[in-house]
Amino acid sequence: MSDQDPLLPNAQRGHEPDPAPSIPSTPPIDPAAEYRASAEKQPPVDANLLSDEADSEAQAKLIANQQAQLDAGDAAVLAESHKHTRRSFVLAAAAAAAGYGFYQWIDRGPGIEMQPVTFRKAFQANAQIARTIFRDHSLAPTYDVKEAQELRVNGVYGLKKELVPESWRLQLVGSSGARAHSRFVADVTSWEYRYKDSTSHEDQGHDTKVDPNARTSIKMAPASMLDQAKANEDRIGRMPRGKEEAGESRSTLKPQTPGLLLTIEDIQKLPRHELVTQFKCIEGWSQIVHWAGVRMADFLEAYPPEQLDGKEPRYVYMETPDGDYYTGYDLDVCRHPQTLLVTEMMGAPLTQFHGAPLRLHMPTKYGYKQIKRIGLISYTNDKPDDYWTKLGYDWYAGL
Repeated sequence: MSDQDPLLPNAQRGHEPDPAPSIPSTPPIDPAAEYRASAEKQPPVDANLLSDEADSEAQAKLIANQQAQLDAGDAAVLAESHKHTRRSFVLAAAAAAAGYGFYQWIDRGPGIEMQPVTFRKAFQANAQIARTIFRDHSLAPTYDVKEAQELRVNGVYGLKKELVPESWRLQLVGSSGARAHSRFVADVTSWEYRYKDSTSHEDQGHDTKVDPNARTSIKMAPASMLDQAKANEDRIGRMPRGKEEAGESRSTLKPQTPGLLLTIEDIQKLPRHELVTQFKCIEGWSQIVHWAGVRMADFLEAYPPEQLDGKEPRYVYMETPDGDYYTGYDLDVCRHPQTLLVTEMMGAPLTQFHGAPLRLHMPTKYGYKQIKRIGLISYTNDKPDDYWTKLGYDWYAGL
């Protein structure tokens, strides 16, 4: 057995005591390292998400900048308008007053044939431009005869009494060599046209340039004008003329006017021509019509105008036998190859309210220049009177 008891403490056995067990030391904490470690443990961030967020911020900044620019521009405009508002109102008021004054000057100023001077001058300027460009020789379109249709009746001025066909004569004044012609008379105005109670059942239509529901007294010339016409009749033995709204023509013949009295047979001796053209009314409607008759150019060649001061007269004047309707033309227009003295329409002789026995067709002019029942053709250097021009319409009436 050993000298020392193994059950005794070391001290009692004569040994040095065992040292105390050592505790390991804790290193100091580094926050940055801990953040890095924590970040390394987080799941990865989507790069697209970061990009979208950046784009949204950029777009928001761009919108904010644009709005700021707009606000700045609005502020500048508002500031400038404040400076000019009062001046603008003054200028606008002055411009309105000047415009109204100009209108009053036109409306109340002197007129020519029921139109202010400025408007009538504009009509004349337009006519001169048309003459210069087209020279009154441009041809109107023609059509197949199958497209033609019966022309509606529109306006019966100068046709309201039925003419006895045998009593019709065409008074021709101003033709060359008239005195040597077998049809010459010393006074064409002495010829008496005969009328009868109308037996025609033809629709007279109406002219919408005058209210068709207006009383007859409104459509007729004023009473004072009729009284004067009656006085003239009593004095010279002629029937009253110019009984319609526009009154008597200033171009109507004076008594003792020499000229020719032509019959319809005289006219029909000239070459016959047919034409299918469009009749256009200034009221806005049109129709294709089949016409037949004598070209005005051939008539002018057969009965040429007498020269005045070494030149041909500039104008041609026409009127109905009773003088109620009348029209004026440039001589050049009458020489247009499509201007017809019409005796037939739609393959039959003219009827009462379409101007029998002789009417004018001029496809380069509006319908109100295409006189029906021609009783007078006169060559003249004085611009002729014109029924609808006296009531405010254009004298030239070109299409």
